Amino acid sequence: IGLLVDREWEAREQRKLSTRLRSAKLRYAASLEDVDFKHPRGLDRQQVLSLGNCGFIQDRHNLVITGPTGIGKSYLACAFVERACRRGYHAAYLRLPRLLQQLTVARGDGSYERLLTRLARLDLLAIDDWLLAPLRDGERRDLIEVIEDRSERASTLIASQLPAQDWHAVIGDPNLADAICDRLLHNAHRIELKGPSI
Repeated sequence: IGLLVDREWEAREQRKLSTRLRSAKLRYAASLEDVDFKHPRGLDRQQVLSLGNCGFIQDRHNLVITGPTGIGKSYLACAFVERACRRGYHAAYLRLPRLLQQLTVARGDGSYERLLTRLARLDLLAIDDWLLAPLRDGERRDLIEVIEDRSERASTLIASQLPAQDWHAVIGDPNLADAICDRLLHNAHRIELKGPSI
C-alpha cells in the first residue's frame, strides 16, 4: 500500500509540474543545468546557482538580467522560469510587446481585470525584450498596473538590452518611469552580461 501511495503521489506531482511548465509558455526548453558558464560574458556561476534555489521568489524579490543582443538573456530567463516551476511555483514567460498587446485586447473585450488578476497570481513573471521601443501613454499605464499589482507580493524577472539607468528615457513619462523603476529595482538582484553574441 505504501508503494502504491508513493507512486500515486509521484504521478500527481508530475502532472502538476507538466501543467505548470505548459502554462509557463517557455520560449526555449532551457534549464540552469545547461547554462554555459565557459563563454566570457561575465556570468557568475555562484550567483546563478544561488538564485536557482528560488529564494528570491520566496522573498518576493525581483531579478534583472541586462546585456547586449545574443548574449543569452532569454535563455537564462526561461531557465529561471523552468526552475521555479520545478520548485512548485507558478511562473510564466512573456515578451513585453506580446504582454502589451494582450493588455490592449483585454481592455477592448472586457477581460482586463481578469488578465491583471491572473498575472498578479503568478509567483514569478518573466518579461523579456523589456523596453525595446518607447512606450505610448496607454502602454505605460497598463504596465504600471501590472508592476504595481506584483510589487512586494510576487517576483518579476526582467530581461533587457537596455541598462537600468536608460529605462527612464524609454518609458517616457517621468512620474510613471519613477514608479515603475522604483518598484522593479529597489529589491532586485542583477545579472549584467557583457561580451560578444553567442
